[in-house]
This record gives sequence, structure tokens and C-alpha cells, in this order.
Amino acid sequence: MNAVGGPSRPDPSRSAGGPSRPDPSRSDGKPLRPPSQFPCEQCGALQSFAPGTRELTCPYCAHVTAIPQVAEPIRELSLRDALATLDAAPPAEQRPVIQCRNCAAEFSFDEHLHAGTCPFCGTPIVTGTGEEKHIKPASLLPFSVDEAAAQAAFSRWIRRLWFAPRLVERYVRDSSKLVGVYVPYWTYDAMTRSNYSGERGDAYYVQVPYSATVNGRQVTRMRQERRIRWSPARGSVSRFFDDVLIGASESLPRRITDSLAPWDLDALVPYDERYLSGFGSEVYQVGLDQGFQRAKEIIDAAIRDDVMRDIGGDAQRIHQVQTAYSDQTFKHVLLPIWSAAFRYRDKTYRFVVNGRTGKVQGERPYSAAKIAAAIGGALILITLILVVLQKTGVLEQLLNS
Repeated sequence: MNAVGGPSRPDPSRSAGGPSRPDPSRSDGKPLRPPSQFPCEQCGALQSFAPGTRELTCPYCAHVTAIPQVAEPIRELSLRDALATLDAAPPAEQRPVIQCRNCAAEFSFDEHLHAGTCPFCGTPIVTGTGEEKHIKPASLLPFSVDEAAAQAAFSRWIRRLWFAPRLVERYVRDSSKLVGVYVPYWTYDAMTRSNYSGERGDAYYVQVPYSATVNGRQVTRMRQERRIRWSPARGSVSRFFDDVLIGASESLPRRITDSLAPWDLDALVPYDERYLSGFGSEVYQVGLDQGFQRAKEIIDAAIRDDVMRDIGGDAQRIHQVQTAYSDQTFKHVLLPIWSAAFRYRDKTYRFVVNGRTGKVQGERPYSAAKIAAAIGGALILITLILVVLQKTGVLEQLLNS
């Protein structure tokens, strides 16, 4: 769902001074729910969150409204209790139809969105968080990088790409439009204790004879070869995992969103719809249990590293690892990204910018001509080196050693 045009000044009869609540139902049976909007106290225009601040700003009179700061801790929730509640929960609510308070248009966001703009007048819209989801976000990281800074970060990134087509930056400038979106994530905490069995390998060296040609004669020489002596190994390792972060959106490839880390999760603030005003926001598409299974893949890889260090020696073999989990908790959070796409030679390339740090990740085109030239140059250099080594006799010595 894309907006048409920019923000519009609200009709006073439809803003805060107009009807207090639209008709709660429609003839087609779908629920009609008024969205959250934040009118300016001075002129009545709708305000949007200003990245890098804790304020809403008016696009017309520049009036600023502070977002109240709530001094409450960001709580971890029991994963076991939440999964049990989800198993017993009734089906999720039907997605409501939204009525814009500015132009009275009725519409629905795409099923994975709950904040954006009215497609008819461009008014910032925020609906209830996760009306169709049983778990609602309790905290978020507000945008601190604005659109201009995000665009500048992307321009620097595209210029530094190796083997990018020469004209790609012009295509980016002509076709890309950044959109600020809050993306859903899960964080998971867990205490783990893992029992393992495997083998420890200790290196030793032996003298091995080999034949070599010296001045045209065959001679026998000795060299050292590495061997591994294996012995059984058993033990246990423990580790507490804190804030294992898993993306809960399917809108972008995981390899792109995962690479936006690190995130300053210590700066999470309690969820407030004001931070979403003027931005898009998605509801989770990856469920709580599915997200934990993905988190366990990260946890298991870290545990294997711990096991190998615990086994010690010069080499390790792991036969079995059995892990017990306890104190499992989670948070549902929203993290800010700037997202866009550009077209180059009839193909779409997507990229994202971390809305806190300005870090850029994405898909990129390659120049076949530049790659071919680089390969050709490398082959020429290798050929010249081999010719020099052969003429000096060094190549023969290397082959016989």
C-alpha cells in the first residue's frame, strides 16, 4: 500500500473537532476501526515523528510536541507461558477496515502492515498494534537516522562497490525512494547446559623420506609430516544467551535484514504509537515458536564452538551434543529500517539502511566487463611471475621441495 502525494492539511470537520468515532461496522461485516492520528495542537495538521528526537513535528507550522517518556523497564516474558497461551488462544481477529479521519476514505493495509499512510490523501496512519496477532510489541528503537542521512549512506555504499556497473548510481538516483518502516523482531534469552562426547586430536610430527632431483640426480631427503593422535573426550559446557535477535518479517530476505546488526537494544523504549506516526510498520509473519527454532540454530552453532574449545588440543571431533534449556524468555520489538529498491537492466535490486546506525546492506548488480578485465589482468600477472620463476630456477626448486 503506497501513499499518494504528501501529507495533507486535515478537514476540521473530520479531525479532532469532527465526529468522535466512525460507525464501528460495515455492511460487508468487516470491522471498521478508527486509526490513531496525532493532530497539531496549533493548526490541526497531522504530525509525524522526527528521527533523532523524542518529538512529533508539524509539516505546516513546525510546531513540536514532545513524546512523553515513560520510565518503565523493558520486561522479558516467559517463552513457555506464551507458547501455552498461543496454543489455547482462539483464532486471531479479522483484519479491520480503516477509516481515515482526514478524508474519510476506507481502506485496509497489506496484511503484514499496521502503520503507514492513507493511499488517498497521504495522511500518516497508525492502527492498533497487531489487531490480528495475539502478541503485540512492547518496545521499539525509534529512528535516529533521517531520510537524507540514509540516502547519503546508501550513495556512499553504492560508490564503494567493487565491479558495480559504471551507470548504476544514476539508476539508483532516478528510481529509488526510501521508505521508513518499523520491522518486527523477536529476541530470545536462554540458559543452556550441554553434555557432549567427541575426540581430542593432538598433533605430532614424523620424519618421512621422499625423492628429489638435485643437479639432475635422484636423491633421498627427509621431511616432517603432521599426524594427529586421537583420544576420547567427554564433558559439559554452559552458557547464558542474551537477546538472540531473529527477524519476524518475510518482506525482505533474512540474509539482508540479519546483516544490519548490531542493534543497540539497550536503548529500547516502551512502545508508543507516536513513534510510528509518518512511518510504516509491519506485524510479525514469523511466529514465536518458529522464531525460537531459528534462534536455536544460532545458539547451537555457538555451543559447538564452546564444545570445541572445551575439548582442546590441535583438532576436535564432535560426536554428540545434548543441550538442556532453562529460563527461556522473549521480547517482541520493532526496529527501524529505511528500505528501497532500484531497477537496473530490467531487474529489481533491494537495499535497506539501519535506521539507528546508517549501516547499508542489499542486493547489487555486477559488471561483467569489469570482472572479465580483472580476471584477465590477474592471469597476465600470474603468467609473468611463473616466467620469472622459471628463468631463475626458483620454480624447479619449489616443485622439488
